[in-house]
Amino acid sequence: MAGHSKWANIQHRKGRQDKLRSKLFSKLAKDIAIASKIGGPDPDMNPRLRLAISNAKGQSMPKDNIQRAVDKGAGGEGDDYTELRYEGFGPSGIGLIVEVSTDNTNRSAMEVRTAFSKAGGNMGETGSVAFMFDQVGKIEYDLTVADEDAVMEAAIESGADDVEHDEPNEDQWDEHEPVHTIWTARDDLGAVAAELEKLFGEAKSVNLVWKPQNELDVPDKAKVVMNLIDALEDLDDVNNVYHNMEMSEAAMAILDAEED
Repeated sequence: MAGHSKWANIQHRKGRQDKLRSKLFSKLAKDIAIASKIGGPDPDMNPRLRLAISNAKGQSMPKDNIQRAVDKGAGGEGDDYTELRYEGFGPSGIGLIVEVSTDNTNRSAMEVRTAFSKAGGNMGETGSVAFMFDQVGKIEYDLTVADEDAVMEAAIESGADDVEHDEPNEDQWDEHEPVHTIWTARDDLGAVAAELEKLFGEAKSVNLVWKPQNELDVPDKAKVVMNLIDALEDLDDVNNVYHNMEMSEAAMAILDAEED
């Protein structure tokens, strides 16, 4: 089991919280509508919808917004979305995986390709980057639900693979909220999440994510890579961006200086 997590530090950057939160709600609503349309509006009979609603609640999405998204999907309203994964390389060979939900695959491909090109990167073929990552389950709980020992014991008994605990830090350079992070095998995510929910209530988030097997430390390219990540995250069709850049102290110092 692991201790303090640095892997999450790059997920949120200073000055982008309002914009990212607005987009997060749009993404959550899209996820709920898609799940409802595919598997029906009853979360008890639709595991994907249950997970989407749980994530929305974990992010304090208003109940009315959640219900509208469920109704929209159940009624067959809205666009038909296709879920895709793009892979590519940023500066210094940093690998990136970009997940999208789109009603226009040509538009999405062009926008993602343009973002890579402007940052000096390039799109790759399917599988050219994914082999450097593992798709795993990730469950997050606020630190307030229980202490480290209690969460670790519960996670082990539930079948989790690893647990990490952020440490509260008022001087933290980003605005990542400290959490307990529980890692699971891909196929065990649902079962582990269900067991933990019995003890701690609904999680802040429950997702399948792409976790890098190894990280590359390229502090001299940190700013350019982050600009690429920002550009990809700003695209309306993009849901998630994963990468294998290490946020070393040198890289964080450079980014911190840029923000100042």
